[in-house]
Amino acid sequence: MTEPTPTTSGRGNLARTLVASAAVLAVLLLGAAVGLLIKLPNSDRATTPAADSVDVGFCQDMAQHHLQGVQMANIARDRSTDPEVRNVAFDIASTQTEQIGRMKGWLMLWSQPEQVTDHMKWMADSGGHAHGTAASSGDGIAVMPGMATTADLAKLRSLSGKEFDVYFLQLMLRHHQGGAPMAEYAAKRAGQHVVQVLADNMLRSQTHESDIMKTMLTERGAQPL
Repeated sequence: MTEPTPTTSGRGNLARTLVASAAVLAVLLLGAAVGLLIKLPNSDRATTPAADSVDVGFCQDMAQHHLQGVQMANIARDRSTDPEVRNVAFDIASTQTEQIGRMKGWLMLWSQPEQVTDHMKWMADSGGHAHGTAASSGDGIAVMPGMATTADLAKLRSLSGKEFDVYFLQLMLRHHQGGAPMAEYAAKRAGQHVVQVLADNMLRSQTHESDIMKTMLTERGAQPL
């Protein structure tokens, strides 16, 4: 029995998926290369950030935080039919993918792991006062502020049309707001100047994007979560 021939539509969808995946991978690799090639001020072996430094902790946690932001943005880019929502999703996915590559490149340069399970300990001053803590997602997983739970993502994928657009904007706005304190803390306290600059740029761009998403929610008759 002969196997069915793939339809033109199916081949087209597969091709678009492969092209999109290749583009994301290329941007991620470019970001990592940039991170490795940048000359870090005072980055000789004696002054490489320690494992418990703000620089290392911020790069580890924010890269992981960003990964979920990119995941949600890619879902919206592929499923939304609203041009404004698709544009916001594309901008977020592109920007955060490059930033992930940059932070992972620095972690490689510093011989530090990309991921940790004990989040946000780096957000504490010398007196031990914690400025940020990881919370429970509700399904037994410790997550950072603003991150969506497994149930949130499942609900997002189950929606369509205006309901999908509104819920995406609500989740992404909350995600941006949750990550803002991390960026603000690193912008002020990171030891490496380039990490301070990156964190400050994140804070500025995400504040701007948050304002846009609030306006978009209002225009669609919805409120932030």
